[in-house]
Amino acid sequence: MRTNAWRLVWNILALLGILILTLLYPAIDYYRVSMHIHWENRWALFLLIAVPWILMRVTVGMDKRVPTFRFPALALVARVSPGWRANLRDLPGILRTGALFLAVIALARPQDIARGEHADEQGIDMVVLLDLSGSMRAVMDGEGGNWNVGVNPGQRVTRLDTAKEVINDFIRRRRSDRIGVVVFGRSAYVLSPPTLDYQLLTTLVQRMELEMIDGNGTAIGDAIGVGVARLRRGNARSKVLIVLTDGDSNAGMISPEYASQLAQIQGVKIYTIQIGTGDEVEVQNGVDLFGQPHYVRAHFPVNPALLNSIASQTGGESFIAADRQGLENSMHAILDRLEKTRFSSQTATVKDLFMIFLAPAGFMIMAEVILRLTLVRRFP
Repeated sequence: MRTNAWRLVWNILALLGILILTLLYPAIDYYRVSMHIHWENRWALFLLIAVPWILMRVTVGMDKRVPTFRFPALALVARVSPGWRANLRDLPGILRTGALFLAVIALARPQDIARGEHADEQGIDMVVLLDLSGSMRAVMDGEGGNWNVGVNPGQRVTRLDTAKEVINDFIRRRRSDRIGVVVFGRSAYVLSPPTLDYQLLTTLVQRMELEMIDGNGTAIGDAIGVGVARLRRGNARSKVLIVLTDGDSNAGMISPEYASQLAQIQGVKIYTIQIGTGDEVEVQNGVDLFGQPHYVRAHFPVNPALLNSIASQTGGESFIAADRQGLENSMHAILDRLEKTRFSSQTATVKDLFMIFLAPAGFMIMAEVILRLTLVRRFP
């Protein structure tokens, strides 16, 4: 029993030595570049608990097998020296355990998050405030062309569909402007703080739906307040809110007038875009017997005077977009009036490291197979 215990200790030390030698070079290399490890599948690390049991099972535990090779005289076998190969009998099990250990580490998907160098950029800090109230399901005037992307056959393009496409086109045309998005209905919510990650931003905008928040109201004041709070943290000289709405303010805890004063104090310009002219519009009202959308005409009140007051109080401008082209022109006209500010940005790259562990695991398995077929071959 004591012999087996010491054997197990030596096997553990041998396993640690093999793992250290295997990972010595990549460890030194990545320490040199100041590695920041992130584990994508952390749950896999719990599998390492079984490593000691596996090591014991494939080394010391192999001696407990019932022998099936028969000799006519065991006394003669006992006199034979075991030879130097007998000292290597545990090495295949150690290699197998090491391979399993490295395979589990690879399964956990370690990633190196490398921070790039800071770079000076010129841009604007802005937050787009998008109305998600029920009136945004109204059909957009001037629909057509390639702007029907994502709309089911038989359905007409809504104001929200158009706004999402225009906003995403607007984002894709930017290069160094930090852009955030706030959505509002009865209350206001941050969809994304100002960021340079345009790919993430366009994905979030594309997934927006009317049902994601309570759309029984239009809290313009709350939306402005949330947007100003987000822009306060930035150091850009040009801070802008762009309000896209098709209705009057009729909900929220903060009045639009008071929110405009807060924006003025913080040096935030507000540009407002009224979607639609206030005339009657078509709105989908269920489907008919054949499953085709059924539309009715409805009227949604607007307040262009309020939007104009908000913009003029903060040094911005107010626009009215009667159709998709008008909305697109309004968005780009706003940027032509803004002063860009130089600020510092930093990029980050993610590099998967699982091959550093998976490749040595494969070599260990190959070494185990070769040893079992040659130097430490066992008879059944």
